This record gives sequence, C-alpha cells and structure tokens, in this order.
Amino acid sequence: MGRKNRFEKEVAKLCRRFGMIAVKKGYVTPEQVKEAFNEQLEDDLNGREHRLLGTILFEKKLMTWDQVDEVLMELFKENIK
Repeated sequence: MGRKNRFEKEVAKLCRRFGMIAVKKGYVTPEQVKEAFNEQLEDDLNGREHRLLGTILFEKKLMTWDQVDEVLMELFKENIK
C-alpha cells in the first residue's frame, strides 16, 4: 500500500474517532456527525476543498471552537498512548 493511501486511511480513522468523541461528550448527535461526514464526502467528490469534520460541525454552528479543541486534545491524547 502506498504512503498516500496509508495516510488517507489514518486520517479517516481519526475523523471517525473525532465524531465518536464529540457524540460521547454530548456536543452533537450521531445523526449530526453522519450529516457532516456526508457533507465532507460531497465536497471531496465534487472537487471542493477538503474540510475536516470539526470545521464542518463548527460552520454548521453545532460545535464551538473550544469544543472542537477539547475533542482534538482527547483524540490526540488517545493516539499518544
């Protein structure tokens, strides 16, 4: 598997974890995460700039930047262990 494919798989895994943590913390619902993933996929398929899940949820006013940061801190803490 190429380096780019491994990187893309790792990013996809982190995005899924971001959504799971955000739901666990009560910031968003599973349905809102699913809608954000669909929006991310539509952007990618239509050649628009790739947006991270946290950015989409913030732009939709579903999360604050502080909440996005909190989820990211937990996400990266998990990956350092």
